[in-house]
Amino acid sequence: MDKKKVLEICNSLVKGNLMETLEIEFVDVGKDFLSARMPVTPKVHQSDGLLHGGASVALAETVGSAAVPVLTQDVSVSVVGIEISANHLKSVRSGYVTATAKPLRMGKNIQLIEIRVTDEEDNLISHCKLSTFSRPKNK
Repeated sequence: MDKKKVLEICNSLVKGNLMETLEIEFVDVGKDFLSARMPVTPKVHQSDGLLHGGASVALAETVGSAAVPVLTQDVSVSVVGIEISANHLKSVRSGYVTATAKPLRMGKNIQLIEIRVTDEEDNLISHCKLSTFSRPKNK
């Protein structure tokens, strides 16, 4: 797996959708993880100036869903989230948050992914669990 090429491909999929709106950028990949980050700016704040939990969940689902074809090295599948849960543990007002997805189970059709969202000091901001469904593309 050419790390630079994988990140380049992942980041090419960000254009023209929610990922671009939230300024999500894939930043690291390894044999058992994929990471992406998002800036914490007023555009992702709730009304009191804190990172909106929904923005954290959007980041988590983005990186968790992308992790399936990246880590299985199977780009012939289309991956959709079917359930996500999140515990928001700490607030953030600025800087970046990084979501790191690691598979707990990588079945043929159903996957379970753990996503840890951390701040720039590696404090745990949100802990998420994502179930995904994979199917052949164009079906």
